[in-house]
Amino acid sequence: MTSARRSLCATVLSVEAITLGLTTPVMITLADVPTGTALVIGLGLAVGCLVIAGLLRLEWAYWLGHGVQVAAIGLGFVVPLMFVLGPIFALLWGTAYGVGRKIERERAAAYEAYGAEQPPAD
Repeated sequence: MTSARRSLCATVLSVEAITLGLTTPVMITLADVPTGTALVIGLGLAVGCLVIAGLLRLEWAYWLGHGVQVAAIGLGFVVPLMFVLGPIFALLWGTAYGVGRKIERERAAAYEAYGAEQPPAD
């Protein structure tokens, strides 16, 4: 059975990767950031989101996800619109994380109440 928290958080990170990737041309054209720097920051964060989404089987990867949210908000110093989009994604991330944990707790309680063995989480 797939972890609800992992599925929700991976979805947020996947959509966020698209947004962060699209900041690259904005940094180059509007913010006058050197091309190499913009590629490292924008595409680096986008690839980082996708890698972290794949690592969410490991508990410590969620901390990396929290870090990406901070970086996305911090990107607002270069691309001011990220001061709007960053907190939105942070809110989505926090909601996905919290709701996912709640679903996992309730699922565990339901299995315990019926005396059934829980299927292993992916």
